[in-house]
Amino acid sequence: MSVRKQLRTALCGLALTGVVVTTAHGTAAAAPVEDRAAKVSPVAAAEDAAARALARSLADSAWRAEAGRAVAGGAETGLKALADGSRTRAAASLAAEVAAADRTVTAAKGLAAGTDGLLTVTLAGAADSRRAPLVAVAPSDDETMPVTAYDTHGRAHTLDASRTPDVPVYVVGIDGEKAVEAGMEVLERELAAAGVTTAVAPPASAATATASAAATGFWTSRITSVRLNDDKETWVKGDAEIFSIVSGFGHDGKVRVDTVTHPYLDDAGTTYYPNQILVNWSQYKYNLADVVMMEDDGDTNYSALAKAIATALLTIADLGAYIPLVDPVVDAIPSSFWTDDADFVDAWYTLARETTGTRDGAGANGRFTFDRYWVSAL
Repeated sequence: MSVRKQLRTALCGLALTGVVVTTAHGTAAAAPVEDRAAKVSPVAAAEDAAARALARSLADSAWRAEAGRAVAGGAETGLKALADGSRTRAAASLAAEVAAADRTVTAAKGLAAGTDGLLTVTLAGAADSRRAPLVAVAPSDDETMPVTAYDTHGRAHTLDASRTPDVPVYVVGIDGEKAVEAGMEVLERELAAAGVTTAVAPPASAATATASAAATGFWTSRITSVRLNDDKETWVKGDAEIFSIVSGFGHDGKVRVDTVTHPYLDDAGTTYYPNQILVNWSQYKYNLADVVMMEDDGDTNYSALAKAIATALLTIADLGAYIPLVDPVVDAIPSSFWTDDADFVDAWYTLARETTGTRDGAGANGRFTFDRYWVSAL
């Protein structure tokens, strides 16, 4: 079962507990909600603000029906696009609040100002057009924990897995795939600005090698299959968003970093067959490179991550022999940007151009199968 399906299935079994209670007169009342977080990140705060705004807006029956039709299939839907596409007054008011929350998320993740539309909404549980749904926010870490949801009056409810709720639940989250793509651009650009060789800023000394590769072709290491034992995601957070940092020494003798995204890697325990190029050996001085696989956990600030990695890697000099770079990269990752960091998934030391077959990661969490693949010039 996919993580996204697990999200929907698990929320089908959630119930309202500890918040909405029955009085002696048989009516429901909202009980106080305890302080849920001593420290809330800007991303989590923005998601919570968007969830509250969405919940309030759904008091409008016309907008509620329109939104219900849009998310009925259970797919992740862009919240900004959904609100912008409606002519209802409730959606227009919501759009302004979502736009503000989107700007907060973009800034907090260190992404370019033009990156918008990161907030999403997904239906969990059965659709019911007759009932106003609750709106929940995916937890801000990977621990299993109660889920907070809001109703159209702004009241908070705690969802628990003990019994099935009688209302649909919308989950507000981040478009992880879009965030990772934008994050990789920031990571490579800021590493290059700090002096680390990347695809954004290749060294002048690599011009000859690049021209030769363009004229004749080049060898690569290609991922023919990949499997993770744990993608570090809890069910309520949806699909994992995985990327790899490939590092080695460029032709100028300086550390080189290339990033590779793996948008297909959604589920732990599933083997994928992407035939994806991981290492372009024409870009490297030595016949060895290292790979660190990570996951965007919502609050990842790519600008801060780039600065931390650059600070560590720029202290490493080429002494005429290959130096493994996994440990400096991993050690450079801040232990806590906020409550929900980019998770370390696994690492592969000293991959060579001749490396073929199955290689388990050092942490025994991931498994790659490689082949050598020649990319011919046109």
